[in-house]
Amino acid sequence: MRVIALIAAAGRGTRLGAAVPKAFVRLRGRTLVERSVTAMINSAVVDEIIVLVSPDMESYAREVLATAQLLDAPVPVRLTHGGGERADSVWAGLRTIPDDEAVVLIHDAARALTPPGMIARVTRRVLEGAPAVIPVVPVADTIKQVDGDAVTGTPDRASLRAVQTPQGFLLSGLRAANEAYFASPDPGFVATDDASLMEWHGVPVVTVQGDPMAFKVTTPIDMTLARTITDEAEPTIFEVPSE
Repeated sequence: MRVIALIAAAGRGTRLGAAVPKAFVRLRGRTLVERSVTAMINSAVVDEIIVLVSPDMESYAREVLATAQLLDAPVPVRLTHGGGERADSVWAGLRTIPDDEAVVLIHDAARALTPPGMIARVTRRVLEGAPAVIPVVPVADTIKQVDGDAVTGTPDRASLRAVQTPQGFLLSGLRAANEAYFASPDPGFVATDDASLMEWHGVPVVTVQGDPMAFKVTTPIDMTLARTITDEAEPTIFEVPSE
């Protein structure tokens, strides 16, 4: 079964405060989207990569990926236009895939340091039969439910997990969930990620172990952390994961 990765890189990422959209911010000389594409290639499980970009960034994105020699990589990489919201982007990407018999990985370009081994772990679980798989890590902080400035509850963090990407799905199931979501919008539901959309559609979602390195670069502090833990001399592409 083919494995196709969709990398969401169409957002503006205003909280990072950069002059360019977040996916094209450089981390030690390489953009976040380059690093995400590289991780997919290095996972050794992906057959095709689709990068979702805004129309006004397509030429620049193509230039960035070509300069990094990622458009000539062992795994085919192509660009397609994303939408105004993340869900719109993913749905646009899914509609460019003709074959329902595939596994699709949905990944945020901003999770640029995601280990290739974690990508492989998610993919293997889908190939083993799970229709929807998400990588998760334990929640370290105490979480409060609030209403305005008043605390209304404290959920048990032992049962809570923070969700990362890539999230893996059988393409046929994710396509069906998107068709239902966009055909008859539910005013009481907003899909915050693809797994929540599958839950809404009645599809069981299972978890695999995530990785601290798969954190999302959202704010300047996140970028500072990423720079601190990134080796300037790290290899670029085509390394087989250790697991």
